[in-house]
Amino acid sequence: MLNKKTVKDIDVNSKRVLVRCDFNVPLDKNDESIITSDKRIIESLKTIKYLIDNNAKVILCSHIGKTGQNKSLAPVAKRLSELLSKDVVLLKDIMSDETKNYIMNMKNSQVVLLENTRMTELEEKNDIEFSKKLASLAEIFVNDAFGSAHRAHASTEGVTHFLPSVCGFLIEKEIEALDKGINSPKRPLVAIIGGAKVSSKIAVLTNLLDKVDTMLIGGAMSFTFLKAKGIEIGKSLVEDDKLDIALEIMKKAKDKNVKFLLPVDHIEAVSMTDENILTTNSQNIDDEYMGLDIGPNTIKLYENEINKAGTVVWNGPVGMFEVKNFENGTRKIAECMANSNAITIIGGGDSAAAVEKFNLEDKMYHVSTGGGASLEFMEGKKLPGIESLLDK
Repeated sequence: MLNKKTVKDIDVNSKRVLVRCDFNVPLDKNDESIITSDKRIIESLKTIKYLIDNNAKVILCSHIGKTGQNKSLAPVAKRLSELLSKDVVLLKDIMSDETKNYIMNMKNSQVVLLENTRMTELEEKNDIEFSKKLASLAEIFVNDAFGSAHRAHASTEGVTHFLPSVCGFLIEKEIEALDKGINSPKRPLVAIIGGAKVSSKIAVLTNLLDKVDTMLIGGAMSFTFLKAKGIEIGKSLVEDDKLDIALEIMKKAKDKNVKFLLPVDHIEAVSMTDENILTTNSQNIDDEYMGLDIGPNTIKLYENEINKAGTVVWNGPVGMFEVKNFENGTRKIAECMANSNAITIIGGGDSAAAVEKFNLEDKMYHVSTGGGASLEFMEGKKLPGIESLLDK
C-alpha cells in the first residue's frame, strides 16, 4: 500500500502549490504544435481540478522530450486551457524574476504552467540550486508524475528537500493498482513478460518469480530462453551473453514451482518487411528465418492460462505488434485479458501502446502511465520521486 500523504492530507487553501505532472506527450513529427495523444494531460486533471476547487494557486511543471531538444509545453498549455475551461498561462523562463513576480501575485484557483524543466541540464543533474529556485516559487509540492517517479531529478526529488511534499491522485492510483496486482493479488497470478531483451527484464523476472504462479514469455526475448534450451532459432534476435542467465531463471522457476511457459510455435519471416510469412509447426525456427510473433498454438496455450487467472500483469508485447503482419499475438493476448474475469494490469510502455492501438484500454483494470516507473516497481525497486514524499 502507498504509505505517503496525498494532496487531501494537506491544507492547500490560498497556498502556492507546485505540481509536477507528466506532460511528456507525443507531438506530431511534422508540426510540433499538434499533440497526437492527450492521455497524460487527461490523467492529471483530477489533481489539478481538486486544487482549483480548494482555492490553491496552481503552478504546474513538467518536462517534454530530452534535454537539448528544447521542446515547448505551449501545446500543453493550450490543451489544458481547453480542458479546464480557463486560461493557463505558460511562463517561459523558470529562473527569471518576472516569472517569480507573476507567481507571487497569483489569485486563488489560478493556473500557470512553467516551461519545459529540461530546457536546462540542471533538471536531470538534480542540481541543488535549481531545485531551490523551483521550490522558492511555492509553499507546497505535489508530485503527480508517475512516469518520472523513478527519476531523481530536480523537479521530482530535488524540490522535496525544500517544501512539504505529497502525492497527487494519479500517483496514488498507480501505486495502489500495481501493489494490488503484484504484492496482494487475487490468485492465480499470471505474469506475461515480453519485449526484445532478457537483459532489460532480468530484475523483473527474478522479482516476479517470488510472487507469481505462472509466467508466460513472449517477444524476441523468448529466443534467448529457447536457444539456452538447445532449440533452433534461425536468425531470430538473441542475446548470446545471457544464455546462462536464461537457464538460471528457468531453474529458479522450476525450484519455486512456477509454471514457466515459452512459445511452442512462431510466425516467422526472412525480415520484418518480408510478405512471405510462415507458421512453424514446432518451437524450432528455420535457418534463414526470424521469429516475429507467437504462433496460433502458443496463443491458445497462453489464453488458457489467462482465462484461469485471478490477476494478470503484462509487461512487454509478445511480437512485433507495430507491423501489421506480426500484431496478431499481442492483439489476441490483449483481447483475452480484456474479456477475462481477472484483475488486468498493463505495465506501461509498449504494452500500454498496444492496448491503446487495439482500443482495449477501457476494458482493463489498470493501464499504467509510466513504462520505466512501472517496470522498476515490478522489479521491487524504490522510486525516488515517491520515497521522498511525506509519510502518512
